[in-house]
Amino acid sequence: MAERPVSRRPLWTAVLLLVLGALLLWGSSGLTWVAERRDRAGGGLVEVTRSGGEVVPALVPLAVLAVAAIAAAVALGGVARRVLGVLVALAGGLACALAATATGSLPPRLLAVAGGLVVLAGGVVLVWRSAVMPRLGGHRAPGAAERVADPDRELWNALERGEDPTGNPPDAAPR
Repeated sequence: MAERPVSRRPLWTAVLLLVLGALLLWGSSGLTWVAERRDRAGGGLVEVTRSGGEVVPALVPLAVLAVAAIAAAVALGGVARRVLGVLVALAGGLACALAATATGSLPPRLLAVAGGLVVLAGGVVLVWRSAVMPRLGGHRAPGAAERVADPDRELWNALERGEDPTGNPPDAAPR
């Protein structure tokens, strides 16, 4: 079975999507979603504002999850990276659903939905293109020689195999 060529482009695409999605989710959590006027107990009206983080408390944790998924996507490979992609896509879908069903003004909610969609797209890229993404520590320079950790140990290994580690042929007279 032929190996697929490794490309860094899908990994960078997933990383950029996850960073952008996390920024959108985090940014929307700090915007004012609800502004209400309420009667104060002493009389008069007071304006009460609630941010996206108060209306949908899961926005910031989902943004943190997207950032943590970047490190995991770089470190993992194979099936584990695909499972990560599914979890990230589910988190993006959850962010979209929570933001779409929340109360508040439309622009910040749309920003959160956009963040959720971008995180979802990052998860899809992780699932779909995982096979061609590089793995952490999986790169070796072509023709790189294996290094011997301990040259003295290599001499002892040669003696154990019955070889002369000095390089003298067995029939040669000692010098």
